[in-house]
Amino acid sequence: MHGANSSSLTPRFFILNGIPGLEAAHVWISLPFFFMYITAVVGNCGLIYLISHEEALHRPMYYFLVLLSLTDLIGCTTFVPNMLCIFWFSLKEIDFNACLVQMFFIHMLTAMESGVLMLMALDRYVAICFPLRYSTILTNTVITKVGLATLMRSVLLMMPFTFLVKRLPYCRGNLIHHTYCDHMSVAKLSCGNVKINAIYGLVAAMFVGGFDIFCISMSYTMIIRAVVNLSSADARHKAFSTCTSHICAIVITYVPAFFNFFTHRFGGRTIPHHIHIFIANIYLLLPPTLNPIVYGVKTKQIREGVIKLFFREKDILNKR
Repeated sequence: MHGANSSSLTPRFFILNGIPGLEAAHVWISLPFFFMYITAVVGNCGLIYLISHEEALHRPMYYFLVLLSLTDLIGCTTFVPNMLCIFWFSLKEIDFNACLVQMFFIHMLTAMESGVLMLMALDRYVAICFPLRYSTILTNTVITKVGLATLMRSVLLMMPFTFLVKRLPYCRGNLIHHTYCDHMSVAKLSCGNVKINAIYGLVAAMFVGGFDIFCISMSYTMIIRAVVNLSSADARHKAFSTCTSHICAIVITYVPAFFNFFTHRFGGRTIPHHIHIFIANIYLLLPPTLNPIVYGVKTKQIREGVIKLFFREKDILNKR
């Protein structure tokens, strides 16, 4: 086996093959991914900068949005630059330990994204159902604690993936037919028993996704009840309009994720492998790309903040 340590059957490196069967078109395929990544970096950095510099946006809702933007920014950066190196320069080798690190961060940040969306749903629940106590319930201390708890949950649940993969013997080569180190794509190269890997992966996905979707559903059930009980149609519209950006973010995140999950589980033989790779990349890259756009377009306070910041910077430049 190329690049392997024969005594332990642990490879020194893996070879990420990109999108198998479409190697000749890698440069053209890379262009939409490249533009999506640039949009994600600029959009999320812009949101973080805007919220940190505008005092009017120093509220719990926007603190959670900063956390979502940070998660998205780090998440897409863990794999897109490496993927572009594969497409543009055929730099396909990745060190075994670097592969494990990439795998951990991809899965951990995916779980973190789901957790932050759940926290944002709870934020909307408190804002609409307990508006007078909103600032006293969601204090900076509470936001910090729930943010750290969500991070620790993601780290603790996804850390076993690295140990489960590291313990396996690899005797089926070191060529990964993927653009990044996905847990099961790496595990399938092993000649050992990967049943535990598959079961744990399924359990972790169901635990994170199932728990978060349950909390989101319960939050919106209570929100809808509260909104329906409001006296005027205008009040109902205003209350629910504060949730539209978050609902869009949920759809953008969970629909591609579930599509990726079900095509892998039930469409393995009927769907071509390169389509699986496309879906796997899109489901990781779509939320970071679209979330800043959705919040920028749908949230009035962010639009106003952008205009204020623009004129403030313009005044500074004129004074110079």
